[in-house]
Amino acid sequence: MNVAFASIGEDFHGASITDLSWILNGYAIIYAALLIPLGRLADRYGRKTGFMLGLAVFTLSSLGCALSPSLWPLVGFRVLQAAGAAALTPTSLGLLINAFPPQGRSRAVRIWAAVSALAAAAGPVVGGVLVQHSWRLVFLVNIPIGVVALVITKRIVPDSRDHTVTRLPDLVGSFVLAVSIGALALGLVKGPAWGWAAPATVGAFVVAAVGTAWFWWRSLHHPAPVVEPALLAVRSFAWSNAAIIAFSVAFAGNLLLAILWMQEVWHFTPMQTGFGVAPGPLMVPAFAILGGKFAKSVGVGLVTAAGCVLFAAGIALVQAFIGQAPHYFTELLPGQIVGGIGVGLALPTILSSATSGLPPVRAATGSAVINMSRQIGSVIGVSVLVALLGVTVSYSATYEAFAHARYACIAAALVAALLALGMTQKKESVEELSGVVVADLAT
Repeated sequence: MNVAFASIGEDFHGASITDLSWILNGYAIIYAALLIPLGRLADRYGRKTGFMLGLAVFTLSSLGCALSPSLWPLVGFRVLQAAGAAALTPTSLGLLINAFPPQGRSRAVRIWAAVSALAAAAGPVVGGVLVQHSWRLVFLVNIPIGVVALVITKRIVPDSRDHTVTRLPDLVGSFVLAVSIGALALGLVKGPAWGWAAPATVGAFVVAAVGTAWFWWRSLHHPAPVVEPALLAVRSFAWSNAAIIAFSVAFAGNLLLAILWMQEVWHFTPMQTGFGVAPGPLMVPAFAILGGKFAKSVGVGLVTAAGCVLFAAGIALVQAFIGQAPHYFTELLPGQIVGGIGVGLALPTILSSATSGLPPVRAATGSAVINMSRQIGSVIGVSVLVALLGVTVSYSATYEAFAHARYACIAAALVAALLALGMTQKKESVEELSGVVVADLAT
């Protein structure tokens, strides 16, 4: 979708980056809000059924995206795609975890995250090739994949469910969360045009603040909240969520930043852009394995912090050498590689270690929460990027705006490094708090 940005804007009569940002943010907001409720419904009524329904919705809405006549129908179908994806992710992880003994789950989740990283590397390249012909092919390619996946799932994947889940999830809380994140994104992307002190901008931020407070109040009082406060008693889980929000701000912002620079400043084709993005994600699987080995000796907090610092260093390296003339191999590639190494150390470590201190009965829920936090960070990252880029009219203005955006991404990555230091937790503390979590959930 990032690679297809420019092509979609051209096809829809030069839609602004502010409007185009909702193609990403609309998806991420709904995905974040529905991830846990749909996961819990699937835990109760059957994960395999939930997975297949999510896959069907995602596949059909991809067809709708491909046939969209204008921007806002495309955003609407992206929202439906997000609903399907919100059912896919927790159910796939729940089915995976159920197939492994407790001692093998952390490794299985790490492989699951590494496979996602491989997809992230292949996605821009394949997307670039498809967009070269038409951005609509980016969505049409999902249809045969979705159909094949449905057949394989039906025939091969064993079902599972959590018989302890008896209450319906807090759907109102999910709606409040979506409105809150959406209002924050609206205020950020429209702030430069409306004015930061304009009533509409201030109102959007007020809605975000009040909605967030209301969401947390519901989480404290609802019998089946979106985020169970007891889970946050586990230090590794709480700090992992904080770290991944900050890291995702930097990651999502920097990804779109690199693509926009290649396409809008260097005038790369979509295919060139796709290949230009790929080296970073290609670093992730190998360094995810190394990160797992290092974590055993020095702790997950230090490994994650080191990855965040390397990611920040990669962005700084790009900023130090990037210029108007396209010199990819000397100006962008080194930073992409250093940043990709950082992602490989940080992201899979956060995802796999976040739930290591939780009781097994809440492993799937914990994974859904950490992915929800990741999406919230992505929405903030894209929104901040759009706000900082604004409307540029010359190369000097473009360079300054992009520089400010890169500095913001560096700052977010360094904040994530500091937050990551709190992730490491003593084993006996984990066991004790896991008992507390189980007792609180039972109550």
